[in-house]
Amino acid sequence: MLEAEYKYFKEHKAELLAKYPGRFIVIKGETVLGDFATQEEALKFGLSANPAGTFMIQECTEKADQIMRFHSRVTFPDHAKA
Repeated sequence: MLEAEYKYFKEHKAELLAKYPGRFIVIKGETVLGDFATQEEALKFGLSANPAGTFMIQECTEKADQIMRFHSRVTFPDHAKA
């Protein structure tokens, strides 16, 4: 999951660090959808147009080697029980 996004970030890390230093970027596929000052702003933007789990948020720092994943906490009632 999100391997393409992480691969894109790793392969373009130097140029992304130069363009978005210290910013949180939203990546989908091989496209940067936006950059934001906070992780919360990036998440809000990402979820406004994309389902959770279909985009990656990455902080542009030298130490940026970790994927942030957000999972839905939605549960569905079990209608099979009588």
